[in-house]
Amino acid sequence: MEVGKLVAVIGDEDTVTGFLLAGVGHRTAQGSNFLVVKGDTKLQQVEEAFKAFTTRDDVGIILINQHVANDIRHVLKDYNATIPTVLEIPSKEHPYDPEQDYIMQRVNMFLGGGT
Repeated sequence: MEVGKLVAVIGDEDTVTGFLLAGVGHRTAQGSNFLVVKGDTKLQQVEEAFKAFTTRDDVGIILINQHVANDIRHVLKDYNATIPTVLEIPSKEHPYDPEQDYIMQRVNMFLGGGT
């Protein structure tokens, strides 16, 4: 029997809590599949969590609040693997802006509609 992959979440407290309540959370002795980003969370910690999630075999999707993704945009631009797939999502305080989403920019480019 094949085991499914996890969804990892990097975001503000409301976003991560919502996904944990929906059953996305997974915690083991080695760590968890989520990171709550607060005002005092160091940028290096967010970058390390993202890099760790991208190298895990059990993670299939990484959900990241767009405002957090903007803080580590330099890391996201260097990431080009298909799995895990990175999806930028809005938060309660920050609406989604497709102009800032690197994936949407690449899709636009491939479809001939953008720079």
